[in-house]
Order: sequence, then structure tokens, then C-alpha cells
Amino acid sequence: MAQEREADGPVPPVVAFDFDGTLTVKDSYTAFLKWRTPKGAWILGGLKLVPAALAYLVHRDRGRIKAAATKVYLAGVGRERLEADAREFAALHSRSLLRPDAVIAWKRWRKERVRLVIVTASPDIVVAPFARGLGADDLLGTPLHFDERGRVSGAFASPNCRGPEKVERLRAAFGPDLRVRAAYGDTSGDTEMLAIAEEPYFRVFSGKP
Repeated sequence: MAQEREADGPVPPVVAFDFDGTLTVKDSYTAFLKWRTPKGAWILGGLKLVPAALAYLVHRDRGRIKAAATKVYLAGVGRERLEADAREFAALHSRSLLRPDAVIAWKRWRKERVRLVIVTASPDIVVAPFARGLGADDLLGTPLHFDERGRVSGAFASPNCRGPEKVERLRAAFGPDLRVRAAYGDTSGDTEMLAIAEEPYFRVFSGKP
């Protein structure tokens, strides 16, 4: 089936960027959790996560250990509070986290007729302020689950957006005629996304702020 057409032509193809390690120099979610957690609570939380870390050595499921960390450090936090914290974190740390060469590539694509999409395993609520600052057309991340009172439950609302899930999310967002003009990633969690791209780029950025 042909792509739907907009008033001025075909639907633009997607250029997909992984976030952590690709657009950034390190894992943004870990940095965010550490930033908003007092030092003593951070250390205590690390001790609580020892069983989850040991279990990870067996199951190798990054989503499970990330959910465990979310429960330890964020359970009970309200959505509005978390959104405000995420905005403050991005305002304070975007310059120290974003790779300059990755941002240059992002801006170069911005001049073409494409949809710039961030596809990340990190919680979308944390990455959203960065995405807005970059002018992303879309953000596909891992959504946190909130209880009936709008507080973080410590679980995810959908599967961890990593590996095959990245492709599933792209297809769900853009339909069966999805065309990925280019994709950028840096780990095995990006393999499937890179495989469907016309131009796959693996670990091409190394710049540091």
C-alpha cells in the first residue's frame, strides 16, 4: 500500500536516533535518578537493588532491573512533580550530556524533509524535555505506570523500548508503510532498528561536551 500523502507530498521518512549513548555521553535515566536523590538515599537504594543486580546476571533483562530501580527511587512520586524535575534536569544538564557531533548530525537532518524521532529505552517522561529542546518530531520511549492517584507505581506501562520493541513502536506510530531513512544507535538494543534503516549508523558519534 502506498504511503498516505500530505497536502504537499508523501509522508516524510523517519530518521531515528537512539538517545542514551548516541545523542548523550551516558545513560540519562541513571543520571537523572542520581541527581534527584539525596546521597544517603542513593546509597541505600543501591543496597536495596543488590538482589535485582544479582538476578540480572541470570536473566539479562535490562527492563527488569530498570523497573526495580524505578520502584526504589521513584515509587510514590507524582506525575507533575516528576515532569517538573525532568524539565529542571534537562535545563541544567543538556549541555553536559548531549554529544556535540550528534547534535550537529541532528541539525543537518533537520534541514531535510524527514521526521526526526528519538527512540529510547529510557522513560519518555524524563527524555521529553530533551526532545522538545532538540525540536524532535516524535519521542518513543518507555512509559512509566502511574496509579489512580497519578503516582509512580514502580512498573512500566508497556514493554521496555529496546531491541525488537523499538521496531514495534516505530511501526505502531507510523504504520505498515514505515520508511526509516536513517537510524543511529550504539548498543545491541538498537540492532533491529538499524536493520530496517536505509542508512544504519552504529557508534558514529564520539564527541564530548
